[in-house]
Amino acid sequence: MANLTVDVLDASGKKAGKAELPAEVFDVELNVPLIHQVVVAQRAASRQGTASTKTRGEVRGGGKKPYKQKGTGRARQGSTRAPQFAGGGTVHGPQPRSYDQRTPKKMKAAALRAALSDRARAGRVHVVSGFGVDGVPSTKTALSTLATLTERTHVLVVTERSDELTVKSLRNLEQVHLLSADQLNTYDVLVSDDVVFTEAALEAFLAGPATGRSVKAVATEAEAEAAAEKEATK
Repeated sequence: MANLTVDVLDASGKKAGKAELPAEVFDVELNVPLIHQVVVAQRAASRQGTASTKTRGEVRGGGKKPYKQKGTGRARQGSTRAPQFAGGGTVHGPQPRSYDQRTPKKMKAAALRAALSDRARAGRVHVVSGFGVDGVPSTKTALSTLATLTERTHVLVVTERSDELTVKSLRNLEQVHLLSADQLNTYDVLVSDDVVFTEAALEAFLAGPATGRSVKAVATEAEAEAAAEKEATK
C-alpha cells in the first residue's frame, strides 16, 4: 500500500502544500461487519438506560385485602395494587440498566481506520491550513473557506482542542459537526459526507494520544542539564 497525498488548501481555496495520509490509516481494507459492531456499541453506549416502572411490590398502597376471600361471588383479590387494577404495578416493565457493550480499543481503532480509508479513497478527506479567522471568530469567513472544499451538506471538521477561533467560528453552523482530533470516532465519520482536517489537527491525530504508558516524555534543555548534573554528583 502506498501513502495517499492530498493538497493542503488555504482559506481562499488555493493550494498551500501537500499532506501525506499514511496508508496504514487511510488506505486499509474495508471491514463492514467490524464497523457495524463498533457503531452499534457506540450508539448503545449513548443510551441512558434510566427508564423505570414499579412492580406491584413497589407501588404505594394496597396493603389491605380489598374484600373477603369468599362469599362475594367475585374473584379473590389480595391487593388493589395488582397489575389488573388501575393504579397497580407494571408487569415486566423496563428497569434501569446499562446498554454498554464491551468493545476493545483495537477494534475501535481498526473500525475508525476503515471508515477514514473509505472516505479517503472517495476523495472526501480534505486538509486546510486554516479557516482564515484571525484575532476574532468569523462564521462568514470560515463558511466561505468551507465552501471552497465541498458543497455537500454534512461536513465533519476536525480541529485541535486549543483552536478556539475555528471552533467558535463553525460551532453554530447546522451542516458542520466539530470534533477535536482526540475525539474522532467511527460513527461521526460515517454520518458525514466529507471530513475536513486542519493541518495541525491531522498532525495531532496521526501522532496519537498525548497520554498513556507508551508516551515518551521530552525534557527541556534546562531539565536535561539538571538531570545530568544530578547524575554526575552521585
